Amino acid sequence: MDSKKGDLLALASIPLIMTLGNSMLIPILPEIARKLKVSSFQVSMLITVYAIVAIILIPIAGYLSDKFGRKMVIIPSLIITGLGGALCGVAPWFGQGISVYWIILAGRFLQGIGAAGAFPIVIPLVGDMFENEEDVSKSLGLIETSNTFGKVLSPILGAALGAWLWYLPFLTIPALCLISLLLVIFLVKSPKRKEKAPSLRSFLKDVKGVLKEKGRWLYAIFAIGGICMFLLFGVLFYLSEQLETKHHLKGVMKGLVLAIPLAALCLASYITGKKIGKNKVLMKWASVIGMVLSTGSLFGISMFNNVYFVISCLIICGAGVGIVLPCTDTLITEGIEKEQRGTITSLYSSMRFIGVSLGPPIVSLLIQTTHMTMFIVIAVVSLAAVILILLAIRPSAEPEDDPPLRRHAIHQP
Repeated sequence: MDSKKGDLLALASIPLIMTLGNSMLIPILPEIARKLKVSSFQVSMLITVYAIVAIILIPIAGYLSDKFGRKMVIIPSLIITGLGGALCGVAPWFGQGISVYWIILAGRFLQGIGAAGAFPIVIPLVGDMFENEEDVSKSLGLIETSNTFGKVLSPILGAALGAWLWYLPFLTIPALCLISLLLVIFLVKSPKRKEKAPSLRSFLKDVKGVLKEKGRWLYAIFAIGGICMFLLFGVLFYLSEQLETKHHLKGVMKGLVLAIPLAALCLASYITGKKIGKNKVLMKWASVIGMVLSTGSLFGISMFNNVYFVISCLIICGAGVGIVLPCTDTLITEGIEKEQRGTITSLYSSMRFIGVSLGPPIVSLLIQTTHMTMFIVIAVVSLAAVILILLAIRPSAEPEDDPPLRRHAIHQP
């Protein structure tokens, strides 16, 4: 693993930049709406368009990475992301109002295309780089930590840059993408492909076979990844709205408060990635503990509406999600053969993007009910993830006794 520190540094920059490119906008969306004279719904589309495009294209990017190589997909994806950010950033120089809005929306569309072939391809590439499962889990823990650190940094950085110049967050993306691009080009060494890539028909047949054989636990992990992102972005949307409307916190101060539960998530991801090693039984029960923490904290919030109590519970919820993500990343990466790994993990990444997309709008509808109703509904969704882990994920404590096709997989009944 020590010999691949440069590779991991370069790859860890990708989720950091992708997260910043999207989440930095959240604290400045009201300012963008005022500057461009557009509605709240129109400005929310700057987030939604990015996510929808990524959801649709992630599986295609996964297949292309399996066929042509991970690095061959990541490099053009970073370039497209940078170009999309540049288009958004220069749009205010060429007009005002609704015309600028449509240019920015087009730039976000491009960013969504780039995002589909960036972070989702990093996960299978890390799996390709190492033969030792313990190295894989530690490395994926670092990648997930970088992703969550981006979430911690984004509300603070976005608010600070937006306070200086409202479109400055857009302009930072090309510079960050250029840094990551250079790191990937010069530091990442793609593992050599042992066999020629199969035809599309043969490949789809193999993927169908994988889903048929291992579908029970794979679909469970897909759902758990989506639920984790739904919980995270849903409660952050709620907290952001409450801080501004009830407690009159705006700008950098609001960003700092939003960063607190995300910092707990980041720390939990880092520690979990280092501790789980190649022990799949530990991964399952760590995931159970993480989701139980999240579920319990959300039920707790439903009982009390004191802001300090809410933030304390969200810290626990964030830590719980942070425990789960490195475990699910490793289980799905190590449970799939390299030939289909890019496509299967891309389906997992799509589910995470779906969770990101659904969290804020569903919570915005639930806010119109009572505080207790809203958080009981969210807690029940979290409880569903606990049940999925317990019933569908059944790892073998002795993988060396597995049949060859399941040596790195997870047992099903």
